[in-house]
Amino acid sequence: MPWVGTLVGVSIACSAVLIERYIRNVPLPVITGGTIGLALGLIVARLLSLAFDQLHGGVLGAFLYVMLSVFFGYLGLAIGGRKFSELQTPSRSSNLGHDPVSKELQPQLRPKVVDTSAIIDARLADMCATGWIDGPLIVPSFVLQELQYIADSTDPRKRTRGRRGLEALEKIKDSSKVKVRIIDKDYPHLKDTDAKLVRLCQEWGAKLITTDYNLNKVARLEGVEVLNVNDLSLALRPIVSAGEVLHIYLVKAGKEKDQAVGYLDDGTMVVVENGRPFIGQEVDVVVTSLLQTPAGRIIFGQVKEKKTDKAVA
Repeated sequence: MPWVGTLVGVSIACSAVLIERYIRNVPLPVITGGTIGLALGLIVARLLSLAFDQLHGGVLGAFLYVMLSVFFGYLGLAIGGRKFSELQTPSRSSNLGHDPVSKELQPQLRPKVVDTSAIIDARLADMCATGWIDGPLIVPSFVLQELQYIADSTDPRKRTRGRRGLEALEKIKDSSKVKVRIIDKDYPHLKDTDAKLVRLCQEWGAKLITTDYNLNKVARLEGVEVLNVNDLSLALRPIVSAGEVLHIYLVKAGKEKDQAVGYLDDGTMVVVENGRPFIGQEVDVVVTSLLQTPAGRIIFGQVKEKKTDKAVA
């Protein structure tokens, strides 16, 4: 019947599509090892069946050959795919005589649960854009609901903060540096959002990103590791501030007229506006401004004027 052929053809086509989709997600070493293992398994099955054919043969021999082929073929496919993927090609570092990094030394990416205050804080989006946040960034559904509630507030200030948080979250999701996961997780028996965040971090073994002082303290008491954006900002504060006096040695002329250049102990460049006459000397410099660039920090200043005692008439 014609429909039988059509049905068989459609079945074969569907099977081919399913197999292609499955193989597409399988790593190449697994496919290679599985193919080699399958071939070896079929060879072993054929050799055993030939030995049995000399004794019995007939239908029993054919049946045994099919069973041996299925058994050894599957065994070779499974073992070959698994073991071949474990083989590691020598890296360039091993060719240079360096030991490869062991699994114990490889970093384990832990999820980071973010609260409402950290999302609203625009610094988190900038941190994610630079790649400083690793691992998946988890946004619970109850945090997203709280953020939406703030954005719909009748208070203009709260509404502005909420909308800024939604825009920051969208910016983080669009960034290719960090993966954002919004999970539908809630704890109805816990009414406080902070308690829900702490419980979620405990269950997932995750770190908590926040700028909330009280939540920071409670989470640490509950054994949850906290990444406080304010602590990071404090740690990255400028080493000097405007008006501070630095004692440095001027080593060379600057690009502009009357400029001289010196360096701090950590290599930070200090550009002194009126320092060219003092090149080769140690002078006191009053900091006027700081410039932060991707290449580093540059400090601008002027030579401190020395006070002279006036003679009393």
